[in-house]
Amino acid sequence: MIELSIAFIFGLLFGSFLNVVILRVPIGESVVFGSSHCVICKNKLKPWHNIPLFSWLFLRGKCSFCKTKISMQYPVVEFISAIIFLTLASKYGLSLPIFFIALSFLMLLALSIIDFKYKMIPDSINLLAMLFAILGAWSLSGIFDNFVNALIFAGGFTLLRFSLSYILTSSAHRQIKKNVTSWSKNYNTYPYIEAMGEGDIMVAATMGALLGVQLTLVAIFLSAILALPVMLALKNRSTEEQRVPFVPFLALATFMVYLFDTPIMAYIEANY
Repeated sequence: MIELSIAFIFGLLFGSFLNVVILRVPIGESVVFGSSHCVICKNKLKPWHNIPLFSWLFLRGKCSFCKTKISMQYPVVEFISAIIFLTLASKYGLSLPIFFIALSFLMLLALSIIDFKYKMIPDSINLLAMLFAILGAWSLSGIFDNFVNALIFAGGFTLLRFSLSYILTSSAHRQIKKNVTSWSKNYNTYPYIEAMGEGDIMVAATMGALLGVQLTLVAIFLSAILALPVMLALKNRSTEEQRVPFVPFLALATFMVYLFDTPIMAYIEANY
C-alpha cells in the first residue's frame, strides 16, 4: 500500500511538470527557467498554487489573481500521470526500469495532448520517450533488445512512409498530367504528398522498445480500431477537420497492450 501511495504521489508531481512541458515546448519556451505564472495576467504563482490536483480544486478552477478559468487540462494530466504510475507499480512494483517506463508513457501522454491541440510532435519529447523506453529494461541485454526493437520499427515505418508517399504522389502526378495544357506543360506543378509525419516514426520506435515486435504489431492494429469511429464521424467534414491526430490512439493502444501483455501473448502463442 505504501508503494502504491508513493507511485501515485510521484505521478502527480511528474504530471504537474508535464503540464509545463505541454504548455511551453510548442511555443519554444524553456521548461526549466522561468517561474510558473498565470498565462493571462502573468502573475507569478505562489507555492500553494502549484500543489498537483489539489490546488486546482482549492482554487475552484480559477486563477487566484485574475479569476480567469484554469483549463481542465491541468488536473486531468496530473491525474492521468498519477494513474499511469499507480497502474504500473501495482502490476510490476517499484523499480528503476518501471520508473523509466512510466516516464516514457508520460512523454507519450504529452505528445498526445500536443498532437491533439497543435497537430505537431516535438522532437525533444519524442526522443525522450524513446530513450526512456529503451532504458526500461532489467538488464543490459534487455536494453540492447529494446534498442534493436526500436530500430526495427523506426526502419519499418520509414520504409512504409517512403512507399506510401511514392504511391500517393505518383497517383497525383498521373491525375495532373491529364489536365496539362500547352502553356503549363513546361512547369512543374506536381505536388509531393507525405503519407505520414516523421514524428510517427519515432513514436513507432518507442512502441517497439516498450512492447517488442509482436505486441507492437498488436498495438498498431488496436490503435487503428480505436481511431476508426472518430474517422468515420468526421468523414463528411472539411479536409482540415478530417486530419485526425493519430499519436493519442497509438499511445493509448500501447498502454493497453503493455498492461495486458501476458494474456495477449498467450493468445498469440496458442493460435499462431
